[in-house]
Amino acid sequence: MKYSKAISLISECVAGNEYAVEQFVCEYQTGVFRLALSVLQDEHEANDVTQDTFIAALKALEHYRDYSSVKAWLYTIALNMSRSVLRKRKAMDHVRRAITSLFQIETQKQSSPEDVLIQDEKDRILWSALQNLGEKHRFPVLLYYYHDLPVKEISEILQISEGTVHSRLFTARARLRNEMEKHLQAAGETR
Repeated sequence: MKYSKAISLISECVAGNEYAVEQFVCEYQTGVFRLALSVLQDEHEANDVTQDTFIAALKALEHYRDYSSVKAWLYTIALNMSRSVLRKRKAMDHVRRAITSLFQIETQKQSSPEDVLIQDEKDRILWSALQNLGEKHRFPVLLYYYHDLPVKEISEILQISEGTVHSRLFTARARLRNEMEKHLQAAGETR
């Protein structure tokens, strides 16, 4: 996009012109999506990053002054957001491996192949239940059980009181326990 056209489009976006915002997104959306997809290798995550990139850019557009490199600016935002997704993905992979290894220690005590399969299924159910917890309950669980952080530090990180951390851990454990019991009962009924 030419320099003068970019200036005009950005000025219209800042002024609140919805058509200009639509044009702005249309102009750069494909490139931002392709960048995110090339980094993440996941279409759904790339779509999320693309949306988040434009939300962030539109919020900051009135403060943006170097109109000649809008594309580079958007790509920087998209790349940073993609890296953030990769970090989260990596952290979740670490948690998955940690939870799995904790359960594998217990599995090693079991001897029959059927017991091993049952334990693997329990691990999968627990991991799925953990993923289904909302962030406000999942993050305290991850920080407490995976990162071995004390409640006081979790409270500082999440900027909530220690009592709230205890409450969220209690609620999360109850939800995880209920989910596990529900799946185990369902599995018992199908046998």
